[in-house]
Amino acid sequence: MVVYSFYIFDRHTECIYSKTWLPSFSSADPSPPAGGGGGTTLRASTADDAKLIFGTVFSLRNMVRKLGGDNDAFVSYRTAHYKLHFYETASSLRLVMLTDTATLSMRNVLHQIYINLWVEYVVKNPLSPVEHKGGAGVRNEMFEMGLDQFVRGLM
Repeated sequence: MVVYSFYIFDRHTECIYSKTWLPSFSSADPSPPAGGGGGTTLRASTADDAKLIFGTVFSLRNMVRKLGGDNDAFVSYRTAHYKLHFYETASSLRLVMLTDTATLSMRNVLHQIYINLWVEYVVKNPLSPVEHKGGAGVRNEMFEMGLDQFVRGLM
């Protein structure tokens, strides 16, 4: 399994955290990285990627709810080059992970990241802001180190 990147969006649709483990491949070079390694060209910016990812997730989530009803949930989708995994909490925090196409569902992994890392290191931290207004991201060293170790343990 290869994890490309991870994003957290707050209830105001702002990307408050993003992390890339392997450089993503550009849309100009649609071939996936060989052997799970990183590609040679990078996309324009992480901010643009986050906006595109959230727009895609938002649209697909709304489509699933309209076609299937409120009980159906959007979990993931796959293209020829990557698989996007989605998890939404009760407080409308949205966790998104991009992996290779052969990866099975990462819903439980995203739930574990939320419970064991986000809640423990960000929510329970008295110095961490409750709201990340204006796109101010999460700056928590313990969360970042824990996430990096957890994801590298999966690879």
